[in-house]
Amino acid sequence: MLEQGYSRSEAARSLDINANMLTRWIRDYESDDDGQAFRGNGKLTPEQEEIRRLKTQVKQLELEKRILKEATVFFAKETK
Repeated sequence: MLEQGYSRSEAARSLDINANMLTRWIRDYESDDDGQAFRGNGKLTPEQEEIRRLKTQVKQLELEKRILKEATVFFAKETK
């Protein structure tokens, strides 16, 4: 909104939010000195933490599975 020249009321209407909420967000953004205004405080709910942990574990297991498949093919060729 600030960069594209929309009025606050236009932007609020297009986002389907209250103009006062948009005004508060703009004030927080403009007073932000260290880039932390909308970082979410870095706090996750226990459910979000578990989801993050499980996604990491799934990626690791998929990688291990792929490596084992490739090793199986490699050693199968070596024994022939």
